[in-house]
Amino acid sequence: MTEIPGLAGLVAPLEAGQFFADVLGKAPRRFPGERGRFAGLLPWPELDRVLRQHRLEFPRLRLALDGDVVPAHTYTEMVSTRRNGLVPRVLSAPFAEHLRAGATLVVDSVNELVDGVGELAARLEHDLRERIQVNLYAGWGTTHGFDVHWDDHDAFIIQLSGRKRWRLHGVTRRSPLQRDVELPERPEGEPHEDFLLEDGDVLYLPRGHWHDVSAVGEESLHLTIGFNAATGVDLVAWLADQLRADEVFREDLPRFAGPAARAERAEALRHRLAELVAGDVVDRFLADRDAQAPAQTRVGLPWAATAALLPADDDFEVRLLAPRAALTDTDGTVALVAAGKRLVFAAPARPVLAALLGGLPQPFKVLADAAPGVDRATVRALLGELVTQGLVARA
Repeated sequence: MTEIPGLAGLVAPLEAGQFFADVLGKAPRRFPGERGRFAGLLPWPELDRVLRQHRLEFPRLRLALDGDVVPAHTYTEMVSTRRNGLVPRVLSAPFAEHLRAGATLVVDSVNELVDGVGELAARLEHDLRERIQVNLYAGWGTTHGFDVHWDDHDAFIIQLSGRKRWRLHGVTRRSPLQRDVELPERPEGEPHEDFLLEDGDVLYLPRGHWHDVSAVGEESLHLTIGFNAATGVDLVAWLADQLRADEVFREDLPRFAGPAARAERAEALRHRLAELVAGDVVDRFLADRDAQAPAQTRVGLPWAATAALLPADDDFEVRLLAPRAALTDTDGTVALVAAGKRLVFAAPARPVLAALLGGLPQPFKVLADAAPGVDRATVRALLGELVTQGLVARA
């Protein structure tokens, strides 16, 4: 069974701290790896299963060839169902024909379709503290799926099988945004780097770096793990929402008053705004961003649908569904802050909650022994409360 990597597994031999300090958001970096080390994340039969068992509408499932999107009606048909109207179905023969002709297959958000990839996304969200989306790309032949382009998000590319040619063209506008005042200019000349990403390799690519990718006459299967790091623009947008609680910002501006009244209001707004951005405003913003990050979907059936909420015996595991959860301590209590909620417990519960924060499945027996002086029934009740809040499920 393939071990699911976290950030440290992707950027080795660099330490995660060194990656954050020297690479993240700054420059592309390749991390060579052993052939086959990611093969179990999403083997070809698993991709076949996804195509067979899921109703994937365009553009979540799409084909691209020489920089253009292949019309979906040429490889899918809409079929009627008894209750859901028309739903798409892949037509095997024309679909495979497009692939033989060199088309690239793209499936968005494959982390919602394949357990191993979902686990990978959860671990990276815990490490990177940002929402993760994983898209799949499969290609054959020697064609370009997409022309030279840049993305508005950072990405890790994991080569699962085969190899692919990458050409990097550098940056023409630093830190571009999806909603920006201008677009980066298309690069001229030859690429800065031209290399093959091999089976087991990882590539980190910051946003804004122009690149193009092409198959090399053999199969290639890779995952692109995208995430948007928080920016100053995000902080200002968050701050604007906080200002709604302040009356001086909710009041109408004195449009029809004299210059003196407008100047007085401007000074009042500047003064209050300066107070709000003073000190640890970046820390407060990032903490709130983490606190509001949604929990993952995992119900934990059949037990979550029963009054007991969890299995009756002690031989089970649970996991926290909020990868960016945090604990805060006050006098005699500990609060779990996650998914827009703040749940307060007695301080002795802290070791149990802390054990859950890593995001990995935890045996109930280990959690029951984690807090000295807290009996098993109390630990079970604590976990049951977290189940009802949608923050914990049986693993």
